[in-house]
Amino acid sequence: MFEYFPGNYIWNLSVAATLNSGGLIDEVDRACRPIREAAARGEDAGTRELLAAWTALTETAVARAETAEKAGHLRSAGKLYTRATNYLCQAERMQSASSPQRLDTYGRVLELQQKAFDTVDHRTTRVAIPFEGTTLPAYFHTAPAADHGRVPVLILWNGLDSTKEHIYASFTHEELAARGISTLMVDTPGSGEALRLGGLTSRIETEDFATACVDYLETREDVDTARIGLAGWSLGGYYAPRAAAFEKRLALVVAWGANHNWGAVQRRRLEREGERPVPHYWEHVLWVWGFDTVEEFIAYADGVHLDGIVERITVPFLIVHGEGDRQIPVDYAHRSYDQAVNSPKRELRIFTAAEGGAEHIGLDHLPYVRDYIADWVADRFAVCAAE
Repeated sequence: MFEYFPGNYIWNLSVAATLNSGGLIDEVDRACRPIREAAARGEDAGTRELLAAWTALTETAVARAETAEKAGHLRSAGKLYTRATNYLCQAERMQSASSPQRLDTYGRVLELQQKAFDTVDHRTTRVAIPFEGTTLPAYFHTAPAADHGRVPVLILWNGLDSTKEHIYASFTHEELAARGISTLMVDTPGSGEALRLGGLTSRIETEDFATACVDYLETREDVDTARIGLAGWSLGGYYAPRAAAFEKRLALVVAWGANHNWGAVQRRRLEREGERPVPHYWEHVLWVWGFDTVEEFIAYADGVHLDGIVERITVPFLIVHGEGDRQIPVDYAHRSYDQAVNSPKRELRIFTAAEGGAEHIGLDHLPYVRDYIADWVADRFAVCAAE
């Protein structure tokens, strides 16, 4: 993995994710160069300086976007708004849950993302998925094929610290659309807007989230409801398989990173084993899961695993994992595969350092892993249509 900040895994992972989600190396270098000393102080210490540097980069891009928009150059403006959103949501992700700037920063992320939609991507719209008396915020990207009839849809869920804006920045929706598939990008409880603005925390029973998503999709006239799939990255590698084990209307499932026993990972992190995904880690997980103490959280997290669950999956199941994932052991990918004995089409794909995609969820070579998943999903949906 490209390591801009020697010895600081978390900051380096964020840089790699940014660059592999449409960021430009010159712009990223301009933001990172002044904060090299801050990065050397550790993963937590300099996050405010990181936010300031990346906010300045964001606003430079926004100023250029506004100039282009006023001149009627909407494509140029939209590309700049899209890149600005990517930069700012990566910086927001690195802040502590209690940071006084965090909510305002995320509000700016939402504003810029909408500007990108308005200028360059009219096929992506905000939607609200009814859920337990409130709604789950989401983006729906309509594939061009849907202009001529019902098409399959892949639901995309994020993980512990990402948001639907990170999913959008991966351009997975564009790759799926090119293959005739629409995309529903969702902030589930415990993530993104659902957590930050809605106060919804995560839970073991992720099938509740899936049921809400499928119920919503069944109301749309542009969706082939027999071909609805689900993919989740990072902690979504637990969320998605768990959901597919119980929500039987799903036609396929993808674990984009095999989070087979996330509870056990937390106990190892207490012992400082393995890398963490974000600074201020324990404050973050308490926020996501809605607990007041680490002790309470750890006792609950012991139930966040897929043992006794994945054998309930009865649809095609893809597991992708990086052989060098420093957060989640590659052994978990094999465990999910070995236990998914009732999937009619299970596949395990381990990405190696030699080819790229070997880090957590393939962030060191995200487009390569993304396109592999998109091809697999398209192939499975094609088989489903022929049956």
